[in-house]
Amino acid sequence: MIVGVVLLVVVAMVVAAELAARQLVPDTIRSAVVEQLGLPADHPVDVEVDGILLPQLIVGTLDDVRIASEAVTVGDFGGDVTARLEDLPIRGDGAAAGGSAQVRMSTEQLRSLVATIDGFPAEAIELEAPNVTASTEFTVLGATIQLGLVLEPSAADGELVLAPVSGSIADVTVTAAQLREQFGGLLEPLVQDRSVCVASSMPAALTLESIDVVDDELVAGFDIDGGIINDPALQENGTC
Repeated sequence: MIVGVVLLVVVAMVVAAELAARQLVPDTIRSAVVEQLGLPADHPVDVEVDGILLPQLIVGTLDDVRIASEAVTVGDFGGDVTARLEDLPIRGDGAAAGGSAQVRMSTEQLRSLVATIDGFPAEAIELEAPNVTASTEFTVLGATIQLGLVLEPSAADGELVLAPVSGSIADVTVTAAQLREQFGGLLEPLVQDRSVCVASSMPAALTLESIDVVDDELVAGFDIDGGIINDPALQENGTC
């Protein structure tokens, strides 16, 4: 009888400790994320930790941590963020195993980002998977001509790159090379690759790996260096 009561008490204590950890650990991680990204203190950040927490706390490493937040804006870069870190240490000065992140941008968020490119028609940007489109106009011999552009998005050296693929004038579609050949400097810089730095808005631990248009969103994929946990240099914003 006494053994049974003791076991019940122990089980109750373990359950209570697990429930407390379920509250404390995500709150601690959330606070760290808000501070690292310079977000408002009340910005919603969802944190999930897989598995039973008590054994992980005893070992000192969280196996799998997932973080999600909507409408995150850092510098000129913004979107809905999801991230995953593996083997996240909770004490000592070790690094995590690493992880990955995605930032999903709406058309309006992309327009805000590319508005920093001089001479680029950011207000006319649209997302049409798998590309980005834009429209503008130029003048030839006093006549105003409407130009539609199809741009292929990609990632290179921490930058979002928009490379012209084709253009349309009066319902006639031509390649970007043909536009450059026929109109020469008249369309500069519209028919050249244009880029905007993303790395400068993110911790250096995040390496921009991919840019894709999926449905009505632009999706930026990042690799996360586990050293973001303990390396001040990786916590500072990156460069392009």
